[in-house]
Amino acid sequence: MLRSSRIYVAGHKGLVGSAIMRRLEGLGHETLITRTRAELDLTRQNDVVSFFDETRPDYVFMAGAKVGGILANSTYPADFIRENLLVQTNVIDAAYRSGVSKLLFLGSSCIYPKLAPQPMVEEYLLSGPLEPTNEAYAVAKIAGIVMVDSYRKQYGFNGISLMPTNLYGPGDRFDLESSHVLPALMRKFHDAKVAGEPQVVVWGTGTPRREFLHVDDLADAAVFLMDKYDGAGIVNVGVGHDVSIAELAAIIAEVVGYEGEVVYDASKPDGTPRKLLDVSKLAALGWRPRIGLKDGIAATYQWYVANCG
Repeated sequence: MLRSSRIYVAGHKGLVGSAIMRRLEGLGHETLITRTRAELDLTRQNDVVSFFDETRPDYVFMAGAKVGGILANSTYPADFIRENLLVQTNVIDAAYRSGVSKLLFLGSSCIYPKLAPQPMVEEYLLSGPLEPTNEAYAVAKIAGIVMVDSYRKQYGFNGISLMPTNLYGPGDRFDLESSHVLPALMRKFHDAKVAGEPQVVVWGTGTPRREFLHVDDLADAAVFLMDKYDGAGIVNVGVGHDVSIAELAAIIAEVVGYEGEVVYDASKPDGTPRKLLDVSKLAALGWRPRIGLKDGIAATYQWYVANCG
């Protein structure tokens, strides 16, 4: 990508989109195209077609999606599959038809089979049943990956797909209804500290293991792959090691300064037992993460206190 290239970042206000914006701005890119949800509803095909006809971007980062944690996914599955299918279909097709040079689509590690062998290599996609609590979201994201590859195969469209692990960082959602596990725990421990609560209840047994990548590292990887990678299929983006939810809770409690008791509610769902990505494909391309988990959580908590606390 040249600094003069016209780059559209879909979902630029979200966790991933805002991080990609920060990275592109830091690299001196001069023409970044954005639209808020109020300005452009990506579920409306005619509006998306008109937008691409008017703006003619050279590159597209497809970071716009409806996302959420276990509670949101299991409560609103119809919303997750409908909105994500519409948005990604409209953007991918309009990008191809308007002559976009390259599109980057973002999947998610939660769309791998529930009981996939660990760590998960890219070839495990579609090799087994999905995690039931987020099946609707996963099916939509898988459809997006297949669509990108299908447009490459039939039309020669240069689209690539990334498979990020669990993300966190500035701009995340911290409400307990729709947030993912790390920001939800951060909010719980912060509120308990402020209120002087003697204990914090964490959903599940604390034994599931998860991998966490700071969103600024993902943005760096996304820009790197947009410049360096042109292959079909998916590329895992993660750190290559994981922690248990109990270990994560202990780190967050220490960073927040919460000294009360942590209680695990085993009556609540754990979700997938383990999610760890094999990142050897990305490492072979020459990219590695730079932000350690504790440092990343500390920086995220500082952002949360300044902006949400």
